[in-house]
Amino acid sequence: MSGHVSPGGFTGTSPVWLREPEDVNALVPALWPASASKDDDGVLHVGGVSVPDLVANVNTPAFVLDEGEFRARAQAFRDAFSGYDVYYAGKAFLCTAVARWVAEEGLCLDVCSNGELTVALRAGVDPARIGYHGNNKTAMELRRAVHAGVGRIIVDSFQEVERLADVARQLGTTQAVMVRVTAGVEAHTHEFIATAHEDQKFGFSISSGAALEAVQMVLAHDSLDLRGLHSHIGSQIFDTSGWEVAGRRVLALHAHVASELGHVMPELDLGGGFGIAYTTQDDPAEPSLLAEQITRIVTGECAALGIDVPHLSIEPGRAIVGPAMCTVYTVGTVKEVELDAGASRTYVSVDGGMSDNIRTALYDADYSCTLASRASTAPPVLARVVGKHCESGDIVVKDEFLPGDIGPGDLVAVPATGAYGRSMASNYNHALRPPVVAVRDGQARVVVRRETEDDLLATDIG
Repeated sequence: MSGHVSPGGFTGTSPVWLREPEDVNALVPALWPASASKDDDGVLHVGGVSVPDLVANVNTPAFVLDEGEFRARAQAFRDAFSGYDVYYAGKAFLCTAVARWVAEEGLCLDVCSNGELTVALRAGVDPARIGYHGNNKTAMELRRAVHAGVGRIIVDSFQEVERLADVARQLGTTQAVMVRVTAGVEAHTHEFIATAHEDQKFGFSISSGAALEAVQMVLAHDSLDLRGLHSHIGSQIFDTSGWEVAGRRVLALHAHVASELGHVMPELDLGGGFGIAYTTQDDPAEPSLLAEQITRIVTGECAALGIDVPHLSIEPGRAIVGPAMCTVYTVGTVKEVELDAGASRTYVSVDGGMSDNIRTALYDADYSCTLASRASTAPPVLARVVGKHCESGDIVVKDEFLPGDIGPGDLVAVPATGAYGRSMASNYNHALRPPVVAVRDGQARVVVRRETEDDLLATDIG
């Protein structure tokens, strides 16, 4: 931590990566949609829409989704990974409008629950272009997916292989499947979002032999069509070194199945987990560089093994929707809290919090923010933006420089909240989940409305 004394006399501590801005009103372009800007009055605009004007109609907190940015990011992955199947990971954020955008941009869609499948089908997504994940799919969920014609189901346990085989047999069809494997690679990320190390709930271990056993079990069922292996090493990953190690182990199993079991799997899914910039400490790679490096890893390993390159797929979610959305809050109170050794911290309380963004509390995630409703000439102070819930861990932004005159009624916008903000939102403290407002070319439209008290009470039969 580094000490900081503001021109106004404020004393506090900040992370080593956080630098006091020369202009506290300025945006950091890497954290915002390309359309985001501030006018001469300091008012934030996204997609050609004034954020204060937008929230005057829908109130706060509100998620603002830049449709143009979403589509541009989807196109960037589609074009960079030409020849791959690109599955948008719906768990990051999914609604009917987003599912339609995904289909219109030529991407496939990955779902991991019956509810997500419902949204995808409602949006008219071709079921053949849907992949279905999950570590505990029920017989009912599998039956619906198979009946709908879902293109592939990623099996995650021995029980599920048998369950799915029975369902497909009863429906008189053959279901395409992939076997999710764990390659023993732990991505450099939070423990809860690293998914390829051995001690976790997803997939079959390659090193223990469980993955090979699962492959053999699938091949034993005439009602299942084994398309390939699926490997996902984690989330918020910034380099391809993890894919290099995982790819080597997964492709070795792929080759073994062909040579020893006589079954050539035509596909391989490398998962997603591509990182985005939440703060200035993050430096994500462009899709074109990711595609170049990952393709080189796979083709090189296939050449070394003497096998053909299978048809590849990836599953970006956060990398598409994350930077396309920001959350806008209204400031309610500001207080300065004395810390040890003469330091203090300014707490800025807003009208949302962990009910609309649990990631800071759950993953110790870092975010940035900006004053969105006006310009300020006050010197910057180191602040912590917190929510209104009855938890001391209800923190939205742990550390950020904001104008020293920030006060009640000001709007604060947090960028890069598209992934796992609204999708993990809750009714904690009986909060009403915020709306999602899509903006593009100066127009705004609500694609997910704000919950009402009637919604809140609809399931409470009293």
